[in-house]
Amino acid sequence: MTYMYTSRRSFLASAAAFAAFGAQAQGASPAPTRMVIPFAAGGATDVLGRDLAKAMSTALGQPFVIENAGGGAGVPAVQKVTGAKADGSTLLFAASGNITAQPLLQKPRVDILTQLTPVGMIATAPHVLVVAAKMPFKTVAELVAYAKAHPGQLNFGSAGVGGLAHLGTELFARAAQVDIKHVPYRGASAAMTDLVSGQIHAMFGTMPSFTGMVQNGMLRVVGITAPSAATPLRGIPLIANTVRGFGYKSWNALFAPAGTPAPVIARLYAAMKQASADPGLAKRFEEQGVDTELADSAELTDMVRKETAVWDKVIREANIQVN
Repeated sequence: MTYMYTSRRSFLASAAAFAAFGAQAQGASPAPTRMVIPFAAGGATDVLGRDLAKAMSTALGQPFVIENAGGGAGVPAVQKVTGAKADGSTLLFAASGNITAQPLLQKPRVDILTQLTPVGMIATAPHVLVVAAKMPFKTVAELVAYAKAHPGQLNFGSAGVGGLAHLGTELFARAAQVDIKHVPYRGASAAMTDLVSGQIHAMFGTMPSFTGMVQNGMLRVVGITAPSAATPLRGIPLIANTVRGFGYKSWNALFAPAGTPAPVIARLYAAMKQASADPGLAKRFEEQGVDTELADSAELTDMVRKETAVWDKVIREANIQVN
């Protein structure tokens, strides 16, 4: 009897949520969908999220409202969504690190897939490896050779402990079998200032973060962490060609509160898929060094599990902890 009661209650909740969501999409007093972005306004993820929200708003026929909740390693933003109604009215536009890395650094650790339901992935972006222009190495091979000749003396900066650039640094050190030092900063701007001056020697990150300094000759791009078709990234050597087995990329995706009915998730993903076909959206993504790449809820769930396992191994081996 308990099983039948639970199933009936779940079915009724799903039907009610889908009916309300469908009514909104058909123009019956559409309530706005809240998209929470775990970064400050103006950043790369914020720009991508706003572009997607605009396109999905058109596809669904209902308004989207952006809520920036930066800071706290993305935890406050995630909590805003996990505490919301599971009806598709509140969504998280996350970067991969918010989902596959930060939950592993919380105390106690969090299984994010028990708190959020993946809607779908919309974009991917590799990181680039940049060095100060005054550094003697111009290729990944030269950088690795320098690191092996000067163990413990090559410094890699990042915007903070446990971020994707930090984890990428640790992954690189293990794959290249080099002893390098990680220097965390409180934000990317401070790290890049010291990178240009030569106080730190190298750094991983997304291309838009470095474009101005690269164009001005202050930084040099020596490699890319994964293939990309984006125009700003063409011609950059793949790091894996030198360091076998190395590679990773960032991605952006939508998540809903756990328990959001499957029909609602499907409708949201359909709107995302429709938005991805907008040439204007694809062009704006490419300008940011981002590839439009789709994954549905099931595919994204599998991706989250696999990437979480990779970063879990790196975090444990490097003994990474956030104070």
